[in-house]
Amino acid sequence: MYLWCKRGCVVLWLLVVLLISSCGGKPATMTSTPVEDEGEEFVPVISATGKVVPQHWATLGVKSTGVIEELLVVEGEEVVEGQVILRLGGREQAEALITSAKLEEIAARQALDMLYKDLDRSRALAQQRLADARKMLEDAEKRRKYKDYGRASQATLDAARANYILAQDAFEDAEKDFKDVAWMAEDDPARAAVLSQYAAARAVRDRALENLNWLLGRPNDVEIAQADAAVALAKAEVEAAQRDLDDLKDGPDPDQLELAQARLSNAVEALDAARKALEDLTLKAPFDGTVSRLYVRAQEWVAPGQPVVLLGDLTQLIVETTDLSEIDVAQIDVGNPATVTFDALPEVVAQAQVTRIAPKSSEGSGVNYTVTIAFEDVPERLLWGMTAFVDIQTNR
Repeated sequence: MYLWCKRGCVVLWLLVVLLISSCGGKPATMTSTPVEDEGEEFVPVISATGKVVPQHWATLGVKSTGVIEELLVVEGEEVVEGQVILRLGGREQAEALITSAKLEEIAARQALDMLYKDLDRSRALAQQRLADARKMLEDAEKRRKYKDYGRASQATLDAARANYILAQDAFEDAEKDFKDVAWMAEDDPARAAVLSQYAAARAVRDRALENLNWLLGRPNDVEIAQADAAVALAKAEVEAAQRDLDDLKDGPDPDQLELAQARLSNAVEALDAARKALEDLTLKAPFDGTVSRLYVRAQEWVAPGQPVVLLGDLTQLIVETTDLSEIDVAQIDVGNPATVTFDALPEVVAQAQVTRIAPKSSEGSGVNYTVTIAFEDVPERLLWGMTAFVDIQTNR
Protein backbone atom coordinates (compact mmCIF):
# COMPACT_ATOMS: atom_id res chain seq x y z
CA MET A 1 0.00 0.00 0.00
CA TYR A 2 1.10 3.62 -0.40
CA LEU A 3 2.22 5.68 2.58
CA TRP A 4 3.65 9.19 2.90
CA CYS A 5 6.26 10.58 5.20
CA LYS A 6 3.56 12.57 6.97
CA ARG A 7 1.43 9.58 7.94
CA GLY A 8 -1.21 11.79 9.60
CA CYS A 9 -2.10 13.33 6.25
CA VAL A 10 -2.78 9.91 4.83
CA VAL A 11 -5.18 9.05 7.63
CA LEU A 12 -7.02 12.35 7.12
CA TRP A 13 -7.31 11.75 3.40
CA LEU A 14 -8.75 8.26 3.95
CA LEU A 15 -11.35 9.65 6.37
CA VAL A 16 -12.45 12.16 3.72
CA VAL A 17 -12.90 9.35 1.18
CA LEU A 18 -14.97 7.32 3.63
CA LEU A 19 -17.15 10.38 4.46
CA ILE A 20 -17.89 11.06 0.78
CA SER A 21 -18.74 7.42 0.22
CA SER A 22 -21.12 7.38 3.17
CA CYS A 23 -22.96 10.43 1.81
CA GLY A 24 -23.88 8.54 -1.33
CA GLY A 25 -21.58 10.41 -3.69
CA LYS A 26 -19.39 8.90 -6.36
CA PRO A 27 -16.62 6.75 -4.78
CA ALA A 28 -13.13 8.27 -4.80
CA THR A 29 -10.09 6.42 -6.24
CA MET A 30 -6.71 6.38 -4.51
CA THR A 31 -3.94 8.08 -6.48
CA SER A 32 -0.27 8.64 -5.93
CA THR A 33 -0.49 12.41 -6.29
CA PRO A 34 1.89 13.91 -3.74
CA VAL A 35 0.26 15.79 -0.90
CA GLU A 36 2.12 18.82 0.38
CA ASP A 37 2.20 19.91 3.99
CA GLU A 38 3.97 23.07 5.04
CA GLY A 39 5.90 23.09 1.74
CA GLU A 40 7.49 19.65 2.37
CA GLU A 41 7.56 17.13 -0.55
CA PHE A 42 6.07 13.74 0.30
CA VAL A 43 7.79 10.60 -1.00
CA PRO A 44 5.63 7.50 -1.68
CA VAL A 45 6.81 4.38 0.17
CA ILE A 46 5.79 0.75 0.47
CA SER A 47 5.92 -0.86 3.89
CA ALA A 48 6.62 -4.49 4.67
CA THR A 49 7.68 -6.75 7.51
CA GLY A 50 10.81 -8.86 7.32
CA LYS A 51 13.35 -11.00 9.16
CA VAL A 52 17.02 -10.35 9.76
CA VAL A 53 19.16 -13.10 8.21
CA PRO A 54 22.82 -13.48 7.23
CA GLN A 55 23.62 -12.79 3.61
CA HIS A 56 25.52 -16.08 3.60
CA TRP A 57 24.29 -18.99 5.70
CA ALA A 58 23.80 -22.75 5.36
CA THR A 59 22.49 -25.76 7.21
CA LEU A 60 25.33 -28.27 7.10
CA GLY A 61 25.15 -32.06 7.10
CA VAL A 62 27.47 -35.03 6.77
CA LYS A 63 28.07 -37.03 3.59
CA SER A 64 28.55 -40.38 5.32
CA THR A 65 26.60 -42.37 7.90
CA GLY A 66 28.26 -42.89 11.25
CA VAL A 67 28.68 -41.97 14.91
CA ILE A 68 30.04 -38.55 15.86
CA GLU A 69 33.42 -39.33 17.39
CA GLU A 70 34.48 -35.71 17.92
CA LEU A 71 32.34 -32.55 18.06
CA LEU A 72 34.85 -29.72 17.95
CA VAL A 73 32.66 -26.56 18.12
CA VAL A 74 30.03 -25.03 20.36
CA GLU A 75 27.13 -22.74 19.60
CA GLY A 76 28.22 -19.14 19.15
CA GLU A 77 31.78 -20.10 18.16
CA GLU A 78 33.28 -18.35 15.17
CA VAL A 79 34.95 -20.63 12.62
CA VAL A 80 36.98 -20.05 9.50
CA GLU A 81 36.66 -21.73 6.12
CA GLY A 82 38.13 -25.25 6.24
CA GLN A 83 37.99 -25.55 10.03
CA VAL A 84 36.93 -29.01 11.25
CA ILE A 85 33.51 -29.01 12.90
CA LEU A 86 33.15 -32.72 13.64
CA ARG A 87 34.62 -36.14 12.84
CA LEU A 88 32.79 -39.43 12.44
CA GLY A 89 34.15 -42.77 13.57
CA GLY A 90 35.57 -45.40 11.21
CA ARG A 91 38.75 -43.60 10.18
CA GLU A 92 40.93 -46.69 10.71
CA GLN A 93 38.97 -48.75 8.19
CA ALA A 94 38.93 -45.88 5.69
CA GLU A 95 42.70 -45.40 6.02
CA ALA A 96 43.23 -49.14 5.50
CA LEU A 97 41.23 -48.95 2.28
CA ILE A 98 43.42 -46.07 1.12
CA THR A 99 46.57 -48.10 1.81
CA SER A 100 45.18 -51.08 -0.10
CA ALA A 101 44.17 -48.86 -3.03
CA LYS A 102 47.65 -47.27 -3.11
CA LEU A 103 49.29 -50.71 -3.31
CA GLU A 104 47.03 -51.71 -6.20
CA GLU A 105 47.77 -48.47 -8.02
CA ILE A 106 51.53 -49.05 -7.65
CA ALA A 107 51.20 -52.64 -8.89
CA ALA A 108 49.06 -51.57 -11.86
CA ARG A 109 51.48 -48.80 -12.79
CA GLN A 110 54.44 -51.19 -12.61
CA ALA A 111 52.62 -53.73 -14.78
CA LEU A 112 51.97 -51.05 -17.39
CA ASP A 113 55.59 -49.91 -17.29
CA MET A 114 56.82 -53.49 -17.71
CA LEU A 115 54.93 -53.82 -20.98
CA TYR A 116 57.13 -51.10 -22.42
CA LYS A 117 60.31 -52.25 -20.70
CA ASP A 118 59.86 -55.82 -22.00
CA LEU A 119 58.93 -54.67 -25.50
CA ASP A 120 62.31 -55.61 -27.08
CA ARG A 121 62.24 -59.03 -25.43
CA SER A 122 58.65 -59.59 -26.55
CA ARG A 123 59.56 -58.65 -30.11
CA ALA A 124 62.53 -61.08 -30.07
CA LEU A 125 60.32 -63.88 -28.79
CA ALA A 126 57.73 -63.10 -31.44
CA GLN A 127 60.41 -63.21 -34.16
CA GLN A 128 61.69 -66.55 -32.86
CA ARG A 129 58.19 -67.96 -32.79
CA LEU A 130 57.64 -66.84 -36.39
CA ALA A 131 60.92 -68.43 -37.52
CA ASP A 132 60.06 -71.73 -35.79
CA ALA A 133 56.60 -71.69 -37.33
CA ARG A 134 58.01 -71.16 -40.82
CA LYS A 135 60.46 -74.07 -40.34
CA MET A 136 57.64 -76.28 -39.13
CA LEU A 137 55.59 -75.36 -42.21
CA GLU A 138 58.51 -76.08 -44.51
CA ASP A 139 59.01 -79.56 -43.00
CA ALA A 140 55.30 -80.32 -43.11
CA GLU A 141 55.08 -79.34 -46.78
CA LYS A 142 58.05 -81.58 -47.61
CA ARG A 143 56.48 -84.54 -45.84
CA ARG A 144 53.22 -83.93 -47.63
CA LYS A 145 55.02 -83.80 -50.95
CA TYR A 146 56.60 -87.19 -50.31
CA LYS A 147 53.15 -88.67 -49.92
CA ASP A 148 52.54 -88.08 -53.62
CA TYR A 149 55.42 -90.42 -54.58
CA GLY A 150 56.02 -92.86 -51.77
CA ARG A 151 56.60 -93.29 -48.13
CA ALA A 152 60.29 -92.44 -48.19
CA SER A 153 63.06 -90.84 -50.18
CA GLN A 154 65.46 -92.86 -52.33
CA ALA A 155 68.18 -92.54 -49.71
CA THR A 156 65.87 -94.01 -47.10
CA LEU A 157 64.95 -96.84 -49.43
CA ASP A 158 68.63 -97.61 -50.15
CA ALA A 159 69.39 -97.73 -46.46
CA ALA A 160 66.44 -100.05 -45.84
CA ARG A 161 67.57 -102.41 -48.63
CA ALA A 162 71.09 -102.46 -47.25
CA ASN A 163 69.83 -103.26 -43.78
CA TYR A 164 67.74 -106.09 -45.15
CA ILE A 165 70.69 -107.55 -47.12
CA LEU A 166 72.90 -107.50 -44.06
CA ALA A 167 70.18 -109.01 -41.92
CA GLN A 168 69.57 -111.73 -44.52
CA ASP A 169 73.26 -112.56 -44.68
CA ALA A 170 73.50 -112.78 -40.90
CA PHE A 171 70.43 -114.99 -40.84
CA GLU A 172 71.93 -117.42 -43.44
CA ASP A 173 75.14 -117.73 -41.41
CA ALA A 174 73.17 -118.41 -38.27
CA GLU A 175 71.09 -120.97 -40.12
CA LYS A 176 74.21 -122.86 -41.26
CA ASP A 177 75.59 -122.87 -37.75
CA PHE A 178 72.34 -124.25 -36.40
CA LYS A 179 72.27 -127.07 -38.98
CA ASP A 180 75.63 -128.23 -37.64
CA VAL A 181 74.17 -128.73 -34.14
CA ALA A 182 70.60 -129.57 -34.98
CA TRP A 183 71.29 -133.29 -34.37
CA MET A 184 72.14 -132.63 -30.69
CA ALA A 185 69.66 -133.15 -27.90
CA GLU A 186 67.24 -130.28 -27.35
CA ASP A 187 68.48 -129.79 -23.80
CA ASP A 188 72.11 -129.53 -24.88
CA PRO A 189 73.51 -126.08 -23.90
CA ALA A 190 75.65 -125.74 -27.03
CA ARG A 191 72.67 -126.44 -29.25
CA ALA A 192 70.52 -123.98 -27.27
CA ALA A 193 73.09 -121.18 -27.66
CA VAL A 194 73.29 -121.59 -31.42
CA LEU A 195 69.48 -121.81 -31.66
CA SER A 196 69.14 -118.53 -29.77
CA GLN A 197 71.47 -116.74 -32.21
CA TYR A 198 69.62 -118.26 -35.11
CA ALA A 199 66.23 -117.06 -33.81
CA ALA A 200 67.53 -113.55 -33.15
CA ALA A 201 69.01 -113.29 -36.65
CA ARG A 202 65.75 -114.38 -38.16
CA ALA A 203 63.83 -111.74 -36.16
CA VAL A 204 66.19 -108.99 -37.33
CA ARG A 205 65.88 -110.18 -40.91
CA ASP A 206 62.06 -110.18 -40.69
CA ARG A 207 61.90 -106.66 -39.27
CA ALA A 208 64.24 -105.32 -41.95
CA LEU A 209 62.14 -106.95 -44.66
CA GLU A 210 58.92 -105.59 -43.19
CA ASN A 211 60.39 -102.06 -43.03
CA LEU A 212 61.63 -102.27 -46.62
CA ASN A 213 58.27 -103.48 -47.87
CA TRP A 214 56.45 -100.67 -46.02
CA LEU A 215 58.77 -98.03 -47.46
CA LEU A 216 58.28 -99.41 -50.93
CA GLY A 217 54.48 -99.13 -50.56
CA ARG A 218 52.23 -96.09 -51.35
CA PRO A 219 50.72 -93.88 -48.56
CA ASN A 220 47.09 -94.63 -47.72
CA ASP A 221 44.26 -92.07 -47.28
CA VAL A 222 44.81 -91.74 -43.53
CA GLU A 223 48.50 -90.90 -43.95
CA ILE A 224 47.71 -88.29 -46.61
CA ALA A 225 45.02 -86.71 -44.40
CA GLN A 226 47.47 -86.54 -41.50
CA ALA A 227 50.07 -84.87 -43.71
CA ASP A 228 47.49 -82.30 -44.95
CA ALA A 229 46.46 -81.53 -41.37
CA ALA A 230 50.07 -80.99 -40.37
CA VAL A 231 50.50 -78.46 -43.20
CA ALA A 232 47.30 -76.59 -42.24
CA LEU A 233 48.35 -76.44 -38.59
CA ALA A 234 51.79 -75.12 -39.51
CA LYS A 235 50.26 -72.41 -41.74
CA ALA A 236 47.94 -71.30 -38.93
CA GLU A 237 50.89 -71.06 -36.55
CA VAL A 238 52.81 -68.92 -39.05
CA GLU A 239 49.86 -66.53 -39.41
CA ALA A 240 49.40 -66.24 -35.65
CA ALA A 241 53.10 -65.61 -35.09
CA GLN A 242 53.11 -62.95 -37.82
CA ARG A 243 50.13 -61.17 -36.24
CA ASP A 244 51.80 -61.13 -32.84
CA LEU A 245 54.96 -59.67 -34.33
CA ASP A 246 52.99 -57.03 -36.26
CA ASP A 247 51.14 -56.02 -33.08
CA LEU A 248 54.46 -55.32 -31.37
CA LYS A 249 55.85 -53.07 -34.10
CA ASP A 250 54.17 -49.94 -32.77
CA GLY A 251 54.25 -50.81 -29.08
CA PRO A 252 53.14 -53.46 -26.58
CA ASP A 253 50.49 -56.03 -27.38
CA PRO A 254 47.20 -54.08 -27.76
CA ASP A 255 45.15 -56.52 -25.66
CA GLN A 256 47.69 -56.57 -22.86
CA LEU A 257 48.08 -52.79 -23.06
CA GLU A 258 44.31 -52.23 -22.87
CA LEU A 259 44.07 -54.57 -19.89
CA ALA A 260 46.97 -52.86 -18.09
CA GLN A 261 45.56 -49.39 -18.74
CA ALA A 262 42.10 -50.45 -17.53
CA ARG A 263 43.65 -51.92 -14.39
CA LEU A 264 45.53 -48.69 -13.68
CA SER A 265 42.46 -46.54 -14.33
CA ASN A 266 40.40 -48.70 -11.98
CA ALA A 267 43.12 -48.48 -9.31
CA VAL A 268 43.25 -44.68 -9.55
CA GLU A 269 39.47 -44.42 -9.27
CA ALA A 270 39.45 -46.79 -6.30
CA LEU A 271 42.11 -44.68 -4.56
CA ASP A 272 40.15 -41.49 -5.22
CA ALA A 273 37.00 -43.13 -3.84
CA ALA A 274 38.85 -44.33 -0.73
CA ARG A 275 40.25 -40.85 -0.10
CA LYS A 276 36.80 -39.31 -0.63
CA ALA A 277 35.30 -41.80 1.85
CA LEU A 278 37.88 -40.74 4.45
CA GLU A 279 37.25 -37.08 3.70
CA ASP A 280 33.50 -37.60 4.09
CA LEU A 281 34.07 -38.64 7.72
CA THR A 282 35.03 -35.01 8.48
CA LEU A 283 32.67 -32.01 8.33
CA LYS A 284 34.46 -28.72 7.64
CA ALA A 285 33.21 -25.15 7.55
CA PRO A 286 32.58 -24.13 3.91
CA PHE A 287 33.01 -20.42 4.74
CA ASP A 288 33.85 -18.07 7.61
CA GLY A 289 30.95 -17.75 10.01
CA THR A 290 29.40 -18.36 13.42
CA VAL A 291 28.00 -21.66 14.64
CA SER A 292 24.48 -20.43 15.29
CA ARG A 293 22.96 -23.78 16.19
CA LEU A 294 24.01 -27.39 16.78
CA TYR A 295 21.41 -30.04 16.06
CA VAL A 296 23.49 -32.97 17.34
CA ARG A 297 25.75 -34.06 20.19
CA ALA A 298 28.87 -36.18 20.39
CA GLN A 299 28.36 -39.98 20.14
CA GLU A 300 25.08 -39.54 18.26
CA TRP A 301 24.35 -41.44 15.06
CA VAL A 302 23.96 -39.19 12.01
CA ALA A 303 23.10 -39.80 8.38
CA PRO A 304 23.36 -37.85 5.10
CA GLY A 305 20.60 -35.26 4.74
CA GLN A 306 20.23 -34.80 8.49
CA PRO A 307 20.76 -31.19 9.72
CA VAL A 308 23.88 -31.02 11.86
CA VAL A 309 25.05 -27.40 12.10
CA LEU A 310 23.52 -24.03 11.25
CA LEU A 311 26.35 -21.76 10.10
CA GLY A 312 25.99 -18.10 9.19
CA ASP A 313 28.23 -15.13 8.43
CA LEU A 314 26.90 -12.69 11.06
CA THR A 315 29.13 -9.87 9.82
CA GLN A 316 26.90 -9.44 6.77
CA LEU A 317 23.26 -9.29 7.95
CA ILE A 318 20.40 -8.39 5.62
CA VAL A 319 16.60 -8.24 5.75
CA GLU A 320 14.27 -10.49 3.77
CA THR A 321 10.64 -9.41 3.57
CA THR A 322 7.91 -11.87 4.55
CA ASP A 323 4.62 -10.18 3.60
CA LEU A 324 5.24 -8.10 0.48
CA SER A 325 2.22 -8.65 -1.79
CA GLU A 326 2.22 -9.02 -5.54
CA ILE A 327 0.61 -5.59 -5.89
CA ASP A 328 3.29 -3.87 -3.82
CA VAL A 329 6.26 -5.73 -5.28
CA ALA A 330 5.29 -4.52 -8.75
CA GLN A 331 6.07 -0.96 -7.59
CA ILE A 332 9.63 -1.78 -6.43
CA ASP A 333 12.91 -1.82 -8.32
CA VAL A 334 16.36 -3.04 -7.37
CA GLY A 335 18.26 -0.04 -6.06
CA ASN A 336 15.30 1.64 -4.34
CA PRO A 337 16.33 3.17 -0.99
CA ALA A 338 14.72 1.90 2.20
CA THR A 339 14.49 2.68 5.91
CA VAL A 340 14.51 -0.19 8.41
CA THR A 341 13.39 -0.22 12.05
CA PHE A 342 13.26 -3.01 14.62
CA ASP A 343 11.00 -3.96 17.53
CA ALA A 344 14.01 -5.10 19.51
CA LEU A 345 16.01 -1.91 18.80
CA PRO A 346 13.44 0.92 18.89
CA GLU A 347 16.07 3.63 18.84
CA VAL A 348 17.70 2.33 15.65
CA VAL A 349 16.73 3.58 12.18
CA ALA A 350 18.92 1.97 9.52
CA GLN A 351 19.36 3.13 5.96
CA ALA A 352 19.33 0.38 3.34
CA GLN A 353 18.72 -0.48 -0.30
CA VAL A 354 16.82 -3.09 -2.31
CA THR A 355 19.38 -5.56 -3.73
CA ARG A 356 17.20 -8.41 -4.96
CA ILE A 357 13.59 -9.16 -5.85
CA ALA A 358 12.60 -12.83 -5.88
CA PRO A 359 11.54 -13.97 -9.37
CA LYS A 360 8.89 -16.29 -7.87
CA SER A 361 6.39 -15.93 -5.07
CA SER A 362 7.07 -17.51 -1.69
CA GLU A 363 5.33 -20.64 -0.50
CA GLY A 364 2.47 -20.09 1.93
CA SER A 365 -0.85 -18.27 2.14
CA GLY A 366 -1.33 -15.35 -0.21
CA VAL A 367 0.89 -14.26 -3.06
CA ASN A 368 3.96 -12.71 -1.43
CA TYR A 369 7.43 -12.07 -2.77
CA THR A 370 10.73 -11.96 -0.90
CA VAL A 371 12.69 -8.76 -1.36
CA THR A 372 16.23 -8.54 -0.04
CA ILE A 373 17.32 -5.35 1.73
CA ALA A 374 21.02 -4.63 2.33
CA PHE A 375 22.17 -2.16 5.01
CA GLU A 376 24.53 0.70 4.34
CA ASP A 377 25.93 -0.01 7.83
CA VAL A 378 24.83 -3.04 9.84
CA PRO A 379 23.42 -1.77 13.18
CA GLU A 380 25.07 -2.88 16.40
CA ARG A 381 23.33 -5.50 18.54
CA LEU A 382 21.36 -6.69 15.51
CA LEU A 383 20.81 -10.46 15.64
CA TRP A 384 19.80 -13.17 13.24
CA GLY A 385 16.04 -13.70 13.34
CA MET A 386 14.99 -10.26 14.65
CA THR A 387 11.81 -8.74 13.18
CA ALA A 388 12.33 -5.75 10.91
CA PHE A 389 9.94 -3.13 9.47
CA VAL A 390 10.89 -1.80 6.07
CA ASP A 391 9.74 1.36 4.29
CA ILE A 392 10.82 1.18 0.64
CA GLN A 393 10.77 4.36 -1.39
CA THR A 394 9.36 3.95 -4.87
CA ASN A 395 9.27 6.18 -7.93
CA ARG A 396 6.19 4.56 -9.40
